[in-house]
Amino acid sequence: MVRERTGEVDQELATANAERVYKVGREMLPLHCPMPGTYLWNSHPKVYLPIEQTGEAKCPYCGASYELISEPGQ
Repeated sequence: MVRERTGEVDQELATANAERVYKVGREMLPLHCPMPGTYLWNSHPKVYLPIEQTGEAKCPYCGASYELISEPGQ
């Protein structure tokens, strides 16, 4: 199966796992790694991360840490 890339051809996409700590808001739930807007082909399979109860999660593939923020700007 071939997946089509969404977005514009000249759209700037972030390199997957470029950061080690990501702050995410509730609007991004359910949380998964890699994050939307990254190149998936050079990363790892999508994995959903349980962050709702503790407010923190760590990806078992790449080690990226995620922190759930309650309000924008935190």
